[in-house]
Amino acid sequence: MIKIVFDNVTKGSLWGFSLYMEKYKLLFDTGSNGRVLLKNLQKEGVNVKEIEYLFISHSHWDHIGGIDSILELNPNITMFVPNSLSKYLIKDLRTLTKEVVVCEGFAKLFDRVYTTGVLGEEMPEQSLLIDAKESILITGCGHFGADRIVEVAKNELKKDISVLIGGFHLLSKSDKEISKMANSLKNLGVKKVVPTHCTGEKAFKIFQDIYGKDYCKEGGIGRVV
Repeated sequence: MIKIVFDNVTKGSLWGFSLYMEKYKLLFDTGSNGRVLLKNLQKEGVNVKEIEYLFISHSHWDHIGGIDSILELNPNITMFVPNSLSKYLIKDLRTLTKEVVVCEGFAKLFDRVYTTGVLGEEMPEQSLLIDAKESILITGCGHFGADRIVEVAKNELKKDISVLIGGFHLLSKSDKEISKMANSLKNLGVKKVVPTHCTGEKAFKIFQDIYGKDYCKEGGIGRVV
């Protein structure tokens, strides 16, 4: 089960994104505010002390703001961070947690869990990939382009990506650009999308028009995928 635990799509919520994968005891990103993240986790029935892994997509404040709050309650965590993260922050994190794994290229992290590797130059970002019967790709903001990230993941796994969850970075894009992205993802074989965080209301509607409401579910705190 995948549960969104921080997402500004929910009205009245702070800006940022985080989700929890119960099967792997993995927290993806930490939103922008640790106190709010902890409150959300408690409300959604997630025990912070049971988290074993913390995956950080990129260095923007709205994805790393809750790190300290998590580690204060549970330092026995293995972190997977992009090599674009500040070397000083990485150094500090090594003293606060069980282990810090610095990620660069496509790699298996454990079990069926992979990183796409750090993609892009302007804002380097890694995404999380689950090689299951229906493969799942999770993006933080999708700065590299959601379709380009899917293409990388698809080529590495040698199979289609069935489900795409996360921010698609489409807030400032035109209707034409959003439609192009939605059709591109569909043509790449993505069957279901769960747009969150920085995707934007306009994009939600366009994606639902192209995918259909059964295959495009808007994110938000508490959304279970």
